[in-house]
Amino acid sequence: MTAPVFVVDALPGGRTEFVLDGPEGRHAVSVKRLRAGEEVVLTDGAGRWARAGVVAAEGKDRLVVRLGETVEEPVETPRITVVQALPKGDRGELAVETMTETGVDAIVPWAAARCITQWKGERGAKALAKWRATAREAGKQSRRVRFPEVAEASTARQVAALLARADFAAVLHEDRDYGSEPLAAAELPAEGEIVLVVGPEGGVSPEELALFEEAGAKAYRLGRSVLRTSTAGTAAAALVLGRTGRWS
Repeated sequence: MTAPVFVVDALPGGRTEFVLDGPEGRHAVSVKRLRAGEEVVLTDGAGRWARAGVVAAEGKDRLVVRLGETVEEPVETPRITVVQALPKGDRGELAVETMTETGVDAIVPWAAARCITQWKGERGAKALAKWRATAREAGKQSRRVRFPEVAEASTARQVAALLARADFAAVLHEDRDYGSEPLAAAELPAEGEIVLVVGPEGGVSPEELALFEEAGAKAYRLGRSVLRTSTAGTAAAALVLGRTGRWS
Protein backbone atom coordinates (compact mmCIF):
# COMPACT_ATOMS: atom_id res chain seq x y z
CA MET A 1 0.00 0.00 0.00
CA THR A 2 1.96 3.01 -1.27
CA ALA A 3 -0.84 5.59 -1.56
CA PRO A 4 -0.86 8.19 1.24
CA VAL A 5 -3.14 7.39 4.17
CA PHE A 6 -5.64 9.82 5.69
CA VAL A 7 -7.79 9.30 8.76
CA VAL A 8 -11.55 9.83 8.90
CA ASP A 9 -13.96 9.38 11.79
CA ALA A 10 -16.03 6.84 9.84
CA LEU A 11 -16.15 5.43 6.32
CA PRO A 12 -19.50 5.70 4.52
CA GLY A 13 -20.78 2.44 3.13
CA GLY A 14 -20.79 1.74 -0.60
CA ARG A 15 -19.02 3.41 -3.47
CA THR A 16 -19.66 7.12 -3.24
CA GLU A 17 -18.06 10.54 -3.36
CA PHE A 18 -16.58 11.80 -0.13
CA VAL A 19 -15.10 15.14 0.96
CA LEU A 20 -11.94 15.01 3.05
CA ASP A 21 -11.69 18.33 4.89
CA GLY A 22 -10.37 19.76 8.16
CA PRO A 23 -6.71 19.12 9.09
CA GLU A 24 -6.55 15.95 6.96
CA GLY A 25 -7.99 17.74 3.94
CA ARG A 26 -5.56 20.63 4.43
CA HIS A 27 -2.62 18.22 4.59
CA ALA A 28 -3.81 16.46 1.43
CA VAL A 29 -4.35 19.65 -0.58
CA SER A 30 -1.80 22.13 0.76
CA VAL A 31 1.04 19.83 1.85
CA LYS A 32 0.75 16.72 -0.32
CA ARG A 33 -0.68 18.83 -3.18
CA LEU A 34 -2.80 15.94 -4.41
CA ARG A 35 -4.66 16.43 -7.66
CA ALA A 36 -7.34 14.71 -9.74
CA GLY A 37 -6.42 11.21 -10.86
CA GLU A 38 -4.16 10.38 -7.89
CA GLU A 39 -4.99 7.68 -5.34
CA VAL A 40 -5.30 7.85 -1.56
CA VAL A 41 -6.36 5.50 1.22
CA LEU A 42 -8.93 6.53 3.82
CA THR A 43 -9.08 4.67 7.13
CA ASP A 44 -10.70 4.93 10.53
CA GLY A 45 -7.46 3.69 12.13
CA ALA A 46 -9.33 0.70 13.56
CA GLY A 47 -8.94 -1.63 10.58
CA ARG A 48 -11.55 -0.34 8.12
CA TRP A 49 -10.17 1.29 4.98
CA ALA A 50 -10.92 2.07 1.35
CA ARG A 51 -8.93 3.13 -1.68
CA ALA A 52 -10.15 6.35 -3.21
CA GLY A 53 -9.45 8.22 -6.43
CA VAL A 54 -9.06 11.98 -6.21
CA VAL A 55 -11.79 13.80 -8.12
CA ALA A 56 -10.81 17.38 -7.29
CA ALA A 57 -8.96 19.62 -4.86
CA GLU A 58 -11.01 22.60 -3.69
CA GLY A 59 -9.49 25.60 -1.97
CA LYS A 60 -6.82 24.85 0.61
CA ASP A 61 -8.46 22.11 2.64
CA ARG A 62 -11.05 20.13 0.68
CA LEU A 63 -10.25 16.98 -1.27
CA VAL A 64 -13.11 15.37 -3.17
CA VAL A 65 -12.58 11.63 -3.69
CA ARG A 66 -14.54 8.69 -5.05
CA LEU A 67 -14.42 5.78 -2.65
CA GLY A 68 -13.85 2.19 -3.64
CA GLU A 69 -15.01 -0.81 -1.67
CA THR A 70 -14.55 -0.64 2.10
CA VAL A 71 -12.29 -3.40 3.44
CA GLU A 72 -11.91 -4.74 6.99
CA GLU A 73 -8.27 -5.45 7.79
CA PRO A 74 -8.00 -8.72 9.77
CA VAL A 75 -6.58 -8.52 13.28
CA GLU A 76 -2.97 -9.72 13.40
CA THR A 77 -2.04 -12.68 15.57
CA PRO A 78 -0.31 -13.10 17.88
CA ARG A 79 -1.14 -9.68 19.26
CA ILE A 80 1.94 -7.82 20.51
CA THR A 81 1.72 -5.39 23.41
CA VAL A 82 4.71 -3.41 24.69
CA VAL A 83 4.66 -2.03 28.22
CA GLN A 84 6.91 1.02 27.95
CA ALA A 85 8.42 2.65 31.04
CA LEU A 86 8.22 6.46 30.81
CA PRO A 87 11.44 7.84 29.26
CA LYS A 88 12.79 11.35 29.74
CA GLY A 89 11.99 14.18 27.35
CA ASP A 90 10.79 13.34 23.87
CA ARG A 91 12.20 9.82 23.91
CA GLY A 92 8.71 8.55 24.73
CA GLU A 93 7.38 9.82 21.42
CA LEU A 94 10.43 8.32 19.67
CA ALA A 95 9.64 4.93 21.21
CA VAL A 96 5.97 5.15 20.21
CA GLU A 97 6.84 6.26 16.69
CA THR A 98 9.27 3.44 15.95
CA MET A 99 7.16 0.76 17.65
CA THR A 100 4.17 1.86 15.57
CA GLU A 101 6.21 1.73 12.36
CA THR A 102 7.48 -1.72 13.34
CA GLY A 103 3.99 -3.14 13.85
CA VAL A 104 3.21 -3.21 17.59
CA ASP A 105 -0.52 -3.59 18.33
CA ALA A 106 -0.75 -1.89 21.73
CA ILE A 107 1.44 0.32 23.91
CA VAL A 108 1.01 0.64 27.67
CA PRO A 109 2.80 3.55 29.37
CA TRP A 110 4.25 2.41 32.70
CA ALA A 111 5.20 4.60 35.66
CA ALA A 112 8.01 2.34 36.89
CA ALA A 113 9.62 2.88 40.29
CA ARG A 114 12.88 4.10 38.76
CA CYS A 115 11.31 6.40 36.16
CA ILE A 116 12.50 9.98 36.48
CA THR A 117 9.51 11.12 34.44
CA GLN A 118 6.15 10.87 36.17
CA TRP A 119 2.77 11.60 34.57
CA LYS A 120 0.59 13.53 36.99
CA GLY A 121 -2.47 15.73 36.50
CA GLU A 122 -2.57 17.98 33.46
CA ARG A 123 1.04 17.22 32.53
CA GLY A 124 0.25 13.51 32.40
CA ALA A 125 -2.84 14.09 30.26
CA LYS A 126 -0.80 16.16 27.78
CA ALA A 127 1.94 13.54 27.62
CA LEU A 128 -0.58 10.76 26.95
CA ALA A 129 -2.21 12.87 24.23
CA LYS A 130 1.22 13.31 22.60
CA TRP A 131 1.83 9.55 22.63
CA ARG A 132 -1.57 8.92 21.04
CA ALA A 133 -1.05 11.62 18.40
CA THR A 134 2.39 10.17 17.64
CA ALA A 135 0.91 6.69 17.16
CA ARG A 136 -1.71 8.10 14.79
CA GLU A 137 0.81 10.03 12.68
CA ALA A 138 3.30 7.16 12.62
CA GLY A 139 0.49 4.81 11.64
CA LYS A 140 -0.36 7.01 8.66
CA GLN A 141 3.30 7.42 7.69
CA SER A 142 3.89 3.65 7.76
CA ARG A 143 0.69 3.01 5.76
CA ARG A 144 -1.06 1.17 8.58
CA VAL A 145 -4.86 1.06 8.71
CA ARG A 146 -5.07 -0.36 12.22
CA PHE A 147 -3.18 1.94 14.57
CA PRO A 148 -1.80 0.73 17.92
CA GLU A 149 -3.89 1.37 21.00
CA VAL A 150 -2.12 3.60 23.55
CA ALA A 151 -3.55 2.86 27.00
CA GLU A 152 -3.71 4.99 30.11
CA ALA A 153 -0.56 4.95 32.24
CA SER A 154 -0.35 1.82 34.39
CA THR A 155 1.10 0.99 37.78
CA ALA A 156 3.30 -2.05 38.37
CA ARG A 157 0.33 -4.00 39.77
CA GLN A 158 -1.75 -3.20 36.68
CA VAL A 159 1.13 -4.36 34.48
CA ALA A 160 1.33 -7.57 36.51
CA ALA A 161 -2.37 -8.21 35.88
CA LEU A 162 -1.76 -7.74 32.14
CA LEU A 163 1.16 -10.17 32.24
CA ALA A 164 -0.93 -12.78 34.07
CA ARG A 165 -3.42 -12.84 31.17
CA ALA A 166 -0.78 -13.08 28.43
CA ASP A 167 0.09 -16.23 26.49
CA PHE A 168 3.75 -15.17 26.59
CA ALA A 169 5.13 -12.55 28.98
CA ALA A 170 8.68 -11.22 28.90
CA VAL A 171 10.51 -8.61 30.93
CA LEU A 172 13.54 -7.24 29.08
CA HIS A 173 16.20 -7.28 31.74
CA GLU A 174 19.97 -7.63 31.57
CA ASP A 175 21.76 -8.04 34.89
CA ARG A 176 24.79 -10.20 35.70
CA ASP A 177 23.28 -10.98 39.09
CA TYR A 178 19.85 -11.93 37.73
CA GLY A 179 19.33 -14.84 35.38
CA SER A 180 17.77 -14.12 32.01
CA GLU A 181 17.28 -16.06 28.79
CA PRO A 182 17.82 -14.89 25.19
CA LEU A 183 14.56 -13.69 23.66
CA ALA A 184 15.80 -15.02 20.32
CA ALA A 185 15.54 -18.57 21.69
CA ALA A 186 12.24 -18.26 23.57
CA GLU A 187 9.33 -20.49 22.59
CA LEU A 188 6.68 -18.12 21.25
CA PRO A 189 2.97 -18.82 20.75
CA ALA A 190 1.51 -18.81 17.24
CA GLU A 191 -1.58 -16.93 18.44
CA GLY A 192 -2.93 -15.16 21.48
CA GLU A 193 -1.20 -12.28 23.29
CA ILE A 194 2.50 -11.51 23.68
CA VAL A 195 3.44 -8.86 26.24
CA LEU A 196 6.93 -7.34 26.37
CA VAL A 197 7.95 -5.14 29.30
CA VAL A 198 10.57 -2.44 28.79
CA GLY A 199 11.99 -0.92 31.95
CA PRO A 200 13.36 2.59 32.55
CA GLU A 201 16.98 3.69 32.10
CA GLY A 202 17.66 2.72 35.73
CA GLY A 203 16.32 -0.78 35.16
CA VAL A 204 13.41 -2.72 36.60
CA SER A 205 13.54 -2.76 40.40
CA PRO A 206 13.91 -6.08 42.31
CA GLU A 207 10.41 -5.60 43.75
CA GLU A 208 8.92 -5.14 40.28
CA LEU A 209 10.83 -8.15 38.93
CA ALA A 210 9.45 -10.30 41.75
CA LEU A 211 5.92 -9.03 41.14
CA PHE A 212 6.13 -9.72 37.41
CA GLU A 213 7.69 -13.14 37.97
CA GLU A 214 4.80 -14.02 40.28
CA ALA A 215 2.43 -13.03 37.45
CA GLY A 216 4.12 -15.53 35.13
CA ALA A 217 6.65 -13.34 33.30
CA LYS A 218 10.27 -14.36 32.75
CA ALA A 219 13.34 -12.18 32.28
CA TYR A 220 14.81 -12.12 28.77
CA ARG A 221 17.71 -10.32 27.15
CA LEU A 222 18.12 -9.13 23.56
CA GLY A 223 21.86 -9.51 23.15
CA ARG A 224 25.23 -8.56 24.58
CA SER A 225 24.64 -4.83 24.42
CA VAL A 226 22.14 -2.92 26.56
CA LEU A 227 19.68 -0.83 24.58
CA ARG A 228 18.12 2.40 25.77
CA THR A 229 14.54 2.24 26.96
CA SER A 230 13.39 4.20 23.91
CA THR A 231 14.80 1.61 21.47
CA ALA A 232 14.53 -1.69 23.34
CA GLY A 233 10.80 -2.13 22.68
CA THR A 234 11.23 -1.63 18.96
CA ALA A 235 14.12 -4.10 18.79
CA ALA A 236 12.24 -6.71 20.81
CA ALA A 237 9.07 -6.27 18.80
CA ALA A 238 10.98 -6.65 15.52
CA LEU A 239 12.53 -9.87 16.77
CA VAL A 240 9.14 -11.26 17.82
CA LEU A 241 7.40 -10.14 14.62
CA GLY A 242 10.01 -11.98 12.58
CA ARG A 243 9.97 -15.15 14.68
CA THR A 244 6.15 -15.44 14.81
CA GLY A 245 5.76 -15.12 11.04
CA ARG A 246 4.03 -11.76 11.07
CA TRP A 247 6.79 -10.36 8.86
CA SER A 248 6.66 -13.31 6.46
